[in-house]
Amino acid sequence: MAADTMNAKSAQPRLRADALRNRERIVAAAREVIVECGAHIPLDEIARRAGVGNATIYRHFTDRRELIHHVALSVMSRVADQAESALAEEADTFSALRRFVHAAADEHIGALCLLLSDGLDKEHPDLIATRDRLAAGVEALMGAAKADGRLRTDIGVGDLMVALNQLTRPLPGSACVDFEPFVHRHLQLFLDGLQTPARSELPGKSVTLEDLQHRP
Repeated sequence: MAADTMNAKSAQPRLRADALRNRERIVAAAREVIVECGAHIPLDEIARRAGVGNATIYRHFTDRRELIHHVALSVMSRVADQAESALAEEADTFSALRRFVHAAADEHIGALCLLLSDGLDKEHPDLIATRDRLAAGVEALMGAAKADGRLRTDIGVGDLMVALNQLTRPLPGSACVDFEPFVHRHLQLFLDGLQTPARSELPGKSVTLEDLQHRP
């Protein structure tokens, strides 16, 4: 179940099926619009893409900040789903990791991390719980590939997520607007560098998500 849906259930009475569908459409439309236009797009455009009225948005979300919070929850939950399903369904552990990386790219997490970061309460319990679930899923994927001798041992979850974030983030300016065709190509080059035997020794130590969250 998506994290934003779980949060809705804990914070208010159970939604009717049609109301729940409207809520999910609003979050999906907001995710799409934020990727394309940024976090400060008018709510009118989100309502138009979701096929609902503005009043419906405000029945579900008190303000833009709450909507952004649920977009972040939805994206992290969907990416965590991808990590868990890849590990469960792929026989080859590195193929599972590869499947996850490309699926996470399709969620546009590089663009969303950049655009959502200023509007979030990063210590909100729901965000922490969903982030921990995502971290556990990626840890399991990487641990399985390392145990099989398919993934080099000198990288951590933080290394993978930083690279995924950077490689899926649109370039600044307008000179490279159509960035999408290059993303999966560059991710494949990156994945090739993760396989064993490693061709070089990486400087420093492997990076954890805790390192990223508590950097000075």
